[in-house]
Amino acid sequence: MVGAAPMRGVIVFAHGSREALWRAPMDAVATRIAERAPALVVRCAFLELTQPDLPSAAAEMAALGVTEAAILPMFLGVGRHAREDLPALLAGLRAAHPNVAWRQLPAVGEDPRLLDLLADIALNSIDP
Repeated sequence: MVGAAPMRGVIVFAHGSREALWRAPMDAVATRIAERAPALVVRCAFLELTQPDLPSAAAEMAALGVTEAAILPMFLGVGRHAREDLPALLAGLRAAHPNVAWRQLPAVGEDPRLLDLLADIALNSIDP
């Protein structure tokens, strides 16, 4: 018998803010991912100031049976949070949920497609 296909998930991971409206774009990205890939379990998680935090979102995914999960850092620049905080949190997730293959994706700001899109937005805004 061939094994069941892995249940996969994505966590959209961002910094967090005291401002409630700040998370709206993160939720919108998660919604778009879920619409484009309905088989994926998609959640948002935040480093601080906003809930859920990464351990809580990860625990929910593990409880749902996710066996492979990618964490998408929603950071334009690769600072301490992406270089140090997230890998430390990821080590904790691997220890807490060893049956899930956790993977950190590159920060969105490292993707040249996003950088091109941001440049296009700026150029279209000043020269419609």
